Amino acid sequence: MENNHIEKSEYSNIQVFALTFLRILIGWHFLYEGLVKFYAPGGWTAELFLTHSVGPFSFILKALAVNHTVLMIVDNANIWGLIIIGLGLFLGVFAKPFKIMGMALLFLYFVAYPSLAFYKVSVPVEGSYWIVNKNLIEIAALFVLYCFPSSHITGLDRYFRYYRESSKRKLD
Repeated sequence: MENNHIEKSEYSNIQVFALTFLRILIGWHFLYEGLVKFYAPGGWTAELFLTHSVGPFSFILKALAVNHTVLMIVDNANIWGLIIIGLGLFLGVFAKPFKIMGMALLFLYFVAYPSLAFYKVSVPVEGSYWIVNKNLIEIAALFVLYCFPSSHITGLDRYFRYYRESSKRKLD
């Protein structure tokens, strides 16, 4: 097999493009959100997000904001999680686990501020949604990408896969 091997896909070219484009867009969104928080003037903290949460697990989220050390850990985990997940999706490297981590992180955001009428939110949120908000939509998009992977065709995962396969052939 040559070094410029092109992965044979069951997807059409337009399907590969659509899946890759969606993965890159979501990766960029995660990466951008992480970098904005990382470079925020004066620093960024999730303290207000946590202390004003209204979802079913808000008592846990509020408890995280009380201890300064725990809050710093949460802040750094959020920032670096967004950056690393974003880079992984954007570049198509280790995309499968990053899709799962992205869905989990977005789910935490969603349950902190569920878009249900009986939850009264005291902090500004983007729009007034009922049930479906951008976090839920992005979770669904990541789930589609998880079910129909493309990073082994158009991402850096392609080269890792090629390397693994050629290593196996050398051992055989």
